[in-house]
Amino acid sequence: MNRNLALEFVRVTEMAAIASARLMGRGDEKAADQAAVDAMRTMLDSVDCHATVVIGEGERDEAPMLYIGEKVGAGNGPELEIALDPLEGTTVCATGGYNSISVMAIAEKGCLLHAPDTYMEKIAVGPEGKGVIDINESPAENLKRLAEAKKCRVQDLTAVVLDRPRHEKLISDIRNAGARIQLIGDGDVSAAIACAEPESGIDILFGIGGAPEGVIAAAALRCVGGDFQGRLKPRNEEEVKRAHAMGVTDINKVFQIEELASGHVMFCATGVTSGSFLKGVQFKSWGAITHSIVMRSQSGTIRKITAEHHFDTKPRY
Repeated sequence: MNRNLALEFVRVTEMAAIASARLMGRGDEKAADQAAVDAMRTMLDSVDCHATVVIGEGERDEAPMLYIGEKVGAGNGPELEIALDPLEGTTVCATGGYNSISVMAIAEKGCLLHAPDTYMEKIAVGPEGKGVIDINESPAENLKRLAEAKKCRVQDLTAVVLDRPRHEKLISDIRNAGARIQLIGDGDVSAAIACAEPESGIDILFGIGGAPEGVIAAAALRCVGGDFQGRLKPRNEEEVKRAHAMGVTDINKVFQIEELASGHVMFCATGVTSGSFLKGVQFKSWGAITHSIVMRSQSGTIRKITAEHHFDTKPRY
């Protein structure tokens, strides 16, 4: 993939972030999500590529745009697959909370798992933990292995977990192992990526969240040398059938990181509301400031971009 595409795609997440950030704290999740979808859809059509949305808004939210299978792009250039979440942390944005982002993963055709809209059990770490985690092992064993790899005590590790009733036993197991826990209300893509950010204070992610978000997180961690494993956790027979229809034959299969996102991948994210991963959109009298990250697996390049957007030259936003 042309490296210049990464900078084209970050323009897409920037505009989605600005559009949804205007509705921060307004209490309207659907409006915030739709604003992000509309802005992202418009900007995608300006990028020189033939792209197919393989993970999008279609299954779960029944959004009118960016549905799974939709063709986007200007109609010339390479054939790509895109996994996207125009507003990860919809509730967070609507309530004025922390860590909502606009995010995309881009790969060559056939390189992203077409994940059904169901749950996925996940474990994620940064580069220091690559090759030591095993989703089939207990949290205590994984924490022990990670502590050995990082040459620290289990008590020095911090695990991040979605604050959900389904994680009651998981949280208890982590506490009994001696590790610290940061509970989050939403946004496990940014939480997974935080495992690879030394300044975040996060060492490992455990728990069950959305399968599509798992693919996006795996793509990001591929770019930075981290590790990720996932196993689908369908809630009913309908979701099992949906997974089969999307090509998943073994529901209990443990997906390794390169089975979720293979080949050359790119990752772009822009902060909507501020968090440990990215600062949120800051509005000014003349426009807005955005904070983004752009990563490429092929080169290992990580770019952190602060951009000024002057609305007199961007009247749509």
